[in-house]
Amino acid sequence: MQPGNKILDDLSKLMTNAMGVAQGARTEAETAMKGLMDRWLADRDFVTREEFDAVRAMAQKAREENEALKARLEALEANRES
Repeated sequence: MQPGNKILDDLSKLMTNAMGVAQGARTEAETAMKGLMDRWLADRDFVTREEFDAVRAMAQKAREENEALKARLEALEANRES
């Protein structure tokens, strides 16, 4: 049974090596794809979440101030008409 075991051992080693190569290729492909996506996103003028949230907060504050000024202006006009 020695020759049979040798063939199975060799086949096992071959499969183990093939799995290692496949895993390495997968890791390399993922790294390359991530780099490609990072470069693509950097070339676009996307903003970070922090920048978006800051601008959104500024817009909300400006909207609230605008509404307050509008209410004040309407109150002044109502007083002037009285």
